[in-house]
Amino acid sequence: MNAEQFSALIKTVKIGKLVGNARYLHISAFNEITPELNDFILLIAKALKIPQDDWNIIKLHTQQYRLSYLNYPQFYEDSYPALQQSVTVDLENKTQKRGNYADTENAPILHRKELFISKDHELYDEFVSITQEGEAAGLYENSRIIGFKKSWERIIKQNGYELVDGRLFRATAILDPTESNEATIDRYKTAIQRQGLSSPMKTLAKHNYLNGEYTVFDYGCGLGDDLKELEAHGINAAGWDPTHRSEIDRFPCDLVNIGFVINVIEDREERIKAVQLAFELANKLLVVSAMIAGEAHIQKFTAYKDGIITSLNTFQKYYSQSELQSFIENTLDENAIAVGPGIFFIFKDKLEEQLFLANRQKRHHNWKQITTRPTSSKEKFELVYAENEQLFNDFWHSCLALGRIPANDEFSETNKLKDLTGSHSKVFSLLNTLFEDNEFEEAEHYRKEDLLVYFALSQFEKRKPYIHLPDQLQRDVKAFFGNYITATEIARELLYSIADTEQIIEKCLQAHQSLPASVLLENHSLIFHKDFIELLPALLRVYVGCGNQLFGDLDEIQLIKIHFHSGKVSFMEYENFDDSPLPLLKGRAKVKLAQQSTDFFDASEEYVPQPLYFKSHYLTADYPNYKKQCSFDKKMNLLLPSNTRYGIRLDALHALLESNKLEIKGFRFYTKK
Repeated sequence: MNAEQFSALIKTVKIGKLVGNARYLHISAFNEITPELNDFILLIAKALKIPQDDWNIIKLHTQQYRLSYLNYPQFYEDSYPALQQSVTVDLENKTQKRGNYADTENAPILHRKELFISKDHELYDEFVSITQEGEAAGLYENSRIIGFKKSWERIIKQNGYELVDGRLFRATAILDPTESNEATIDRYKTAIQRQGLSSPMKTLAKHNYLNGEYTVFDYGCGLGDDLKELEAHGINAAGWDPTHRSEIDRFPCDLVNIGFVINVIEDREERIKAVQLAFELANKLLVVSAMIAGEAHIQKFTAYKDGIITSLNTFQKYYSQSELQSFIENTLDENAIAVGPGIFFIFKDKLEEQLFLANRQKRHHNWKQITTRPTSSKEKFELVYAENEQLFNDFWHSCLALGRIPANDEFSETNKLKDLTGSHSKVFSLLNTLFEDNEFEEAEHYRKEDLLVYFALSQFEKRKPYIHLPDQLQRDVKAFFGNYITATEIARELLYSIADTEQIIEKCLQAHQSLPASVLLENHSLIFHKDFIELLPALLRVYVGCGNQLFGDLDEIQLIKIHFHSGKVSFMEYENFDDSPLPLLKGRAKVKLAQQSTDFFDASEEYVPQPLYFKSHYLTADYPNYKKQCSFDKKMNLLLPSNTRYGIRLDALHALLESNKLEIKGFRFYTKK
C-alpha cells in the first residue's frame, strides 16, 4: 500500500475521535473500517513485532503516511485512561519511534471515550455519561490544556471536584452533621478549592442571569469560590454551607443555586427537604444540579439505600437525566427545564419562565473570569504544546537521541520553535516539566557511554585531532567531557580495564541480570545473542568490540561468549538458527585479546556437529517462533538425562529419540508408529 492509497482509505473512516490531523479509534471498532485498512494496520504491527497486547488504540495520521500504535491498558476500567506506551511508524521513511510512559506521573490521557468505539458497544452509554459529567462540571471549556494527567487533575480540583472511583465527586452537603443519624457515612468532607465558576453558575451566566440585575444565593456554597467571583463582578450574592458558612442566615434571593448537593445526602427525605427549602428562598429561579451516571458504572460499587458507597466511605446518589428531572418535578410539583447534563432550571416566576423559553436560543453571554489565579508559565506552555504537539515531541526525541540539547542546526524546525517559546534551552526546561526527568538522564547516560566506547575502540587507530572531528562529535565532547583530552583519557582507562578479570566478572553478572536474555555459566562465561551488544555495560561493549575488530563482520554470527578468566571472546554461527528448534553449530571463532589473535573452528571438520539446546534462553518474546521454542525446550528438558546440563551430542540425541520412539518435526515431538 502506498501513501496515496493509505490517504484514500483514511478518508473513508467515519468513526473515531478526530483531533487535529489525526483520527483515533479503539481496536474494538475495526469492524467499521474497510477490510483493506484493517488488514494493513494489523500487517504493519505484525511486521514490526508489536504484540497485540501492546496496543489498543490506533492513531491514523490524515496528512502523513504514518500510523501510531497506542496502548491504554486501562481503557475500559478508567474514566480517563493514561497512555502507557506508543509506537509511531513513519511508513514513508520506514522508521519508527517508541515512547514509554509507564513510569511517568504525567502521561497523556484520553477523554470522550465514547468517540473511540462504535455506538453499539456495550459500554457506549456509560462512556457518554462520563463525558456529560465532565461537561456539566465545566472541565472541557479549554480542551487545549487537558491532555496530560497532572493538568487534568488540576482542572478538576480548580472546578471544585475530585475523582472518586474514577468519577467526579463534589463533597458538599446541606444539613448540619449533628442532625445526621448515619454514623457509618463520612458525608462531610472539606470543600475543594475551585478556580472558576461552577457549572451551574456558568449556565446562569450563559443565559445572562448574572448581569447584575438579580440577587443570588448559593445554597451549599462550600468554600465560597463562586461567591468571591460573583462579588468581584459587583453582583449581590450570598451563600450558606453547613461546614464553612453555617453562621450565615438563609434568606430569599432572585436566584438560588443548590449545586451538586442532593447526590451526597443518603437519606431521600433529607434530599427532598433540601430542595424544598432552597425553592422557598427563590423569588424567580432555582437551579438544581446533581451527578449523573449509567447503570454500568453504578453496579461496580456497594449498594447503599438508593445510591452507592464510594472508596472514600462517602455516599453518592447518581442520577440519570430523566430520573433527576422526575425527582425535582415530583418534589416541587413544578416544571424542571434541562439546561445541561445534570442541571435544571425551576422557575417560580412563571412570566420569567415564558421569557426564558421564548429567548432560549438567542440568549448567550460569555462570562469573563476576574478572580482566576494568574496562569503560570508552565500552563501557558502546555497550551502551546497542545497546539504543536508533534513539533515539541520531535524536539524532545532529538534531545533523547543526542543525550543533550541540540544545537540550532541539529534541529530542522528551530526557527518555528523559537517563534513559539524561545531558545532550545528554554524549550528543553519546559518539556522537562512534562516528561519524566529520568528519561532524559537515562538518555544522557547512554549517550556518554556510547561516546566512551567509540573513543576507547578508536585507540586502535591513529588519533584524530579535535578540529578534524565532525561538528556533532565536537559538541558531544564539550557537553559530556568538557574537552577532548579528558574524553580520550577516560576512554583509555576504560580500554585498559578489559584486562581486569574481577571487573569483567562483575559486569558480566550485572549484564546477566539486566539483559533481556542470556545464559551465565558460573565462574566461566556469559553467552548472549548479538542483538543485545548495545545493552551491555560500557566495559563489556569495549571487550566485545576489541574482539570484533580482530574477527571482522558479525553478520553471520548469532551468539557471543565472554570468557571470564582467559581474556577471550567467542563468536558462534549456527545453521538455520531462526527456524530450527535445535540449530547446529556451523562455525566459531575464539579471539584472544591479549595476543590479538583469532582461532577459527569449522564445525564441518568435527566428527559430529553440536546442537544448540534450550535456544529460548537466548531469545525474547518477540523473536520468531519464540512460544514454539519455549514449548519445545520444556519437552526436551524432560527428555534429557538429569546430569546433562548443557545437552548431549547429536548422535546421542538420535539414540535417545530412537529409544523413546520419538522423532522431531519442526518444533514438535511425534511418536513413531
